Amino acid sequence: QDFEGHIYVGTSSWIICHVPFKKTDITHNMAALPSSIPGRYFVANEQETAGACLKFLRDNVLFCDDPNRFNNPEVYQEFDKIVENVPPGSNGLIFTPWLFGERTPIENHTIRGGLHNISLPVKRDDIIRAVFEGVVYNSKWLFDLVEKFIKRKMDPVNIIGGGAQSNVWCQIYADVLNRTIRQVKNPIMANARGAAFIAAVGLGYCSFDDIPDLVQYSNIFQPNPENHKMYLQLYYEFLKLYKNNKAMYHRLNK
Repeated sequence: QDFEGHIYVGTSSWIICHVPFKKTDITHNMAALPSSIPGRYFVANEQETAGACLKFLRDNVLFCDDPNRFNNPEVYQEFDKIVENVPPGSNGLIFTPWLFGERTPIENHTIRGGLHNISLPVKRDDIIRAVFEGVVYNSKWLFDLVEKFIKRKMDPVNIIGGGAQSNVWCQIYADVLNRTIRQVKNPIMANARGAAFIAAVGLGYCSFDDIPDLVQYSNIFQPNPENHKMYLQLYYEFLKLYKNNKAMYHRLNK
């Protein structure tokens, strides 16, 4: 349905919904592009790194000397267990996830990631949770601009992709965005199911209007008001980190 959004969390990330109009936001690198549904469009954007940040943490920091890391999917499950036991906000640690520049909500190939407000008491577990949260801060930056683009509030929001298999990450999304997050069942297969739905419509088995009722959910995550209030403070600092450091990144990486 128009204006019903979903968040994809994989190697990269995006926030998409269908709209009944064409529109372009050059400043924030977003546009409404033709959809597979006749006469409809979808809001196109891309956050450059999401799950890639966890892969970086796994391969370059925590398990760089472990030859079995590539064949051990349980690493990410261990991350989840660790993150669940760290207080929301990671004890004030902020991660900026721009490990490969950024596309939206800003087009800037020179910015880079970092850990901010780090101090001697910071533990490994704080760093891992901060990475989860930093990805979501960037998603909120994009999410707010998508809602401005469509002039609608998106709530609830579906979440798909490999990252959506993480319950704790889904809860962080709910708390940071202050939106109900619906975890689509088997979220890593969402693209394949979407293609199958389109084929089913083409073959006459159903209509596009039938599809929302066919989507199944594993969990529904409600935002925690106290967590959201705390996250807002960190999010505003996150935005300032970009504003205050983008010139330095340009000098270092031009």
